[in-house]
Amino acid sequence: MPKVSVEIPQELLDDLNKHVGDNKKFVSQSDAIRTAIRKLLDRMDEVDLRHGRLER
Repeated sequence: MPKVSVEIPQELLDDLNKHVGDNKKFVSQSDAIRTAIRKLLDRMDEVDLRHGRLER
């Protein structure tokens, strides 16, 4: 799997880390970021469909 490096504000990382770990929503930062990207892309697809910019 390719690796991507990004810079994010500390405040955003701190918020992300509140959801990462044992008995939390995500097992790792990578898992949380992948999930967030997937959800964002799904939403973008929905918007594009509504505006006729994407075919089903």
